[in-house]
Amino acid sequence: MSSQYNGTANELVNRRPAGHERDELLRQAAGLPAVTLAKRALSDLELIGVGAFSPLTGFATQREWEGILDRMRLPDGGAWSIPVTLPVTEREAAPRKPGERLALRGEDGVIYGVMVVADVYRPDVQREAVAVYRTGDVEHPGVKLLYDSAPYRIGGEIQLLNRRAPEEFAEFYKDPQETRELFRERGWRTVVGFQTRNPVHRAHEYIQKCALEIVDGLLLHPLVGETKADDIPADVRIRSYQVLLEHFYPRDRVYFSLYPAAMRYAGPREAIFHAIVRRNYGCTHFVVGRDHAGVGSYYGTYDAQKIFAEFAPGELGIQPLFFENSFYCNLCDGMASDKTCPHGAEHRHILSGTKVRAILRSGQSPSPKFTRPEVAQVLVEGLADR
Repeated sequence: MSSQYNGTANELVNRRPAGHERDELLRQAAGLPAVTLAKRALSDLELIGVGAFSPLTGFATQREWEGILDRMRLPDGGAWSIPVTLPVTEREAAPRKPGERLALRGEDGVIYGVMVVADVYRPDVQREAVAVYRTGDVEHPGVKLLYDSAPYRIGGEIQLLNRRAPEEFAEFYKDPQETRELFRERGWRTVVGFQTRNPVHRAHEYIQKCALEIVDGLLLHPLVGETKADDIPADVRIRSYQVLLEHFYPRDRVYFSLYPAAMRYAGPREAIFHAIVRRNYGCTHFVVGRDHAGVGSYYGTYDAQKIFAEFAPGELGIQPLFFENSFYCNLCDGMASDKTCPHGAEHRHILSGTKVRAILRSGQSPSPKFTRPEVAQVLVEGLADR
């Protein structure tokens, strides 16, 4: 595979039967034994079904789980860095047999899919935590969720039969096939993807616009699935993105869409995961900044960039773009990075996410050298009654 990846050429997995086939599967599913999917697993089911998690066709079997943990590989040798599993209780797992068909229900009782059981297993969650998150510390949000999840896993291929309707901002939810087609219509041969779970501040904007200098278009693709309780709520973030895009970006070179996945906070491994997913959405390039998908002090500042060296050039099908820590420097009188700025920390406007959230929740705005006032106003107003 060449290092210049054409997103339109990569075949997407499609696990969404339509028409009579879907109707028949739904009829059959009503009489099948069922398991209940928690919110994260339901999100994963949808993303497998629409091809966002290509080449996955279902939830990880034990063999797949082991290969991903030990080698970041699927059984066929393909790259994959985080196991996507279906947690179930002992009661749900005990009677299941390979080859059996199951209905996949949401907590609302709706049948969202069906699966064919390949295997049932009880993973060593401590082994998974150390491999994926590089820690077994229960204070890590990803580790805590892993430890708190139901203890068994069912692996097997799925079919997606129903999807949840977005409660708001429905126009921004686009499947991989839709974004690929949109990029083709716009004539974008190269597209850079940008992942975020936070509001876009000046450093993000600087990085995005640097990337736009070398590609045809930008996919601003914020994650709006499950996140930590203290992260900025998705609806507030979306309004802040809209204000920024309206006033400070060229409209014909940026596309805004939502990524309805849960956040793992897996640092380096999640950077690989995010890159592969954006490849599936049609991106040719992907931004990896400082502490990508990190949380607390569990990962080194640039570990999420270093992990890409574990894959051969072109193997992931997308070109990572690495950026240093960026900031506004008073002496440089503009945006800069560790690569370009010779001045000390006392001249740089850098705030942690925790500090920014505290400032916003107090009703104040961060310095305009850190966040544009138009964005800060939306965030302050949005958080006022939270």
